Amino acid sequence: MKIGILGSGLMGAKLGTLWARCGHEVTFAYARSMAKLERLARDAGAGAASGSVADAVRDADAVLLAVHWSRIGDVLEQAGDLAGQVVLNCCVPLDESNTDLVVGTTTSGAEELAGMRPDARWVSCFNTSPSESFAGVFARKEQAPRPHLLIYGDDAGAKDIANGLIRDIGFEPLEAGGLHTARFVEPFAMVTAELAYGQPGGPALTYRFEKLRD
Repeated sequence: MKIGILGSGLMGAKLGTLWARCGHEVTFAYARSMAKLERLARDAGAGAASGSVADAVRDADAVLLAVHWSRIGDVLEQAGDLAGQVVLNCCVPLDESNTDLVVGTTTSGAEELAGMRPDARWVSCFNTSPSESFAGVFARKEQAPRPHLLIYGDDAGAKDIANGLIRDIGFEPLEAGGLHTARFVEPFAMVTAELAYGQPGGPALTYRFEKLRD
């Protein structure tokens, strides 16, 4: 599968690297310097490349949007209309200090993105698990039970593609409903961030929900 990674921070770098190790063709894009993208591609190994946002989006089977909320307008302008493309959104609409949500209650970051690019096939995932957990989850992917990862969106086909990529990392996708669920999931992401970064034990946090059976 060809995957475009829009964003070279912790989320984009780590997910892109792990997907490349699974055998996917990954293109890293959108950084302050091309040298950083080239380094990410080199470190990810065979099947990884670097390029412009247009390069990453072109002919991609899936695109990961992994930039700070303040950069959304810029990266989408470079990406074009994204018509018909599956876009995995892991962004949480945070302010510049990364402490407060700037969108919520009656709408959500995910819904705002869908409004900006209505012809893209949006699905949200990976925003409720810290990037520090990815390597450990990937290393234990053959062990059961796998940790859950919330996924939500309105496009069933896009979800199917995202589910496969989630499983490649080592998580078990947990269906959380339509895109409007983001109104509740994005605040939940703030809870997981507090548990990961604000409480003892380190940031490699995972979670798993279970329904009790009689």
